[in-house]
Amino acid sequence: MFKIISTVKAPAAIGPYSQAIVAGDFLFASGQIPINPANGAIEAEGIEAQTEQVMKNIGAILAEAGTDYTHVVKTTCFLDDMGDFAAFNAVYEKYFTGKPARSCVAVKKLPKDVLCEVEVVAYLGE
Repeated sequence: MFKIISTVKAPAAIGPYSQAIVAGDFLFASGQIPINPANGAIEAEGIEAQTEQVMKNIGAILAEAGTDYTHVVKTTCFLDDMGDFAAFNAVYEKYFTGKPARSCVAVKKLPKDVLCEVEVVAYLGE
C-alpha cells in the first residue's frame, strides 16, 4: 500500500504527481523547487535564498510525514549552474547534518527557470 503525503506548507504539485509517497518504511519526495507555498511564486533570488526555500519546502513535507531531515538517507540535487555548487552546499549542509548519500548534477534547465531542485528519500522505520 502507498500513502500520498500532501501539505499546504509546501508547494502544490505543478504537474501530475504527488508531493511525496510513503511506500513501506520509506518516504519518496518529489523534487522541490523554491516556490513559496503561500502564494505559488518564486520570490527568492540567488542560489543561497533559493536553496533555503527548497529546504523549507522539504522540511514541510518531511514534517507532514512525521519525520525530519535526520531520517533522510538519499538526496538528488539538480543545479542550473555547477558554479553554484559551493554556495548550494553551504546551505544544504545546515539541513542535512547526517550527511545522507547524494547525487548532484548540473542540468540544462529547471522548471520555472529556478537555480536548484532537490528530491529526498527518507527512512521512516526505527
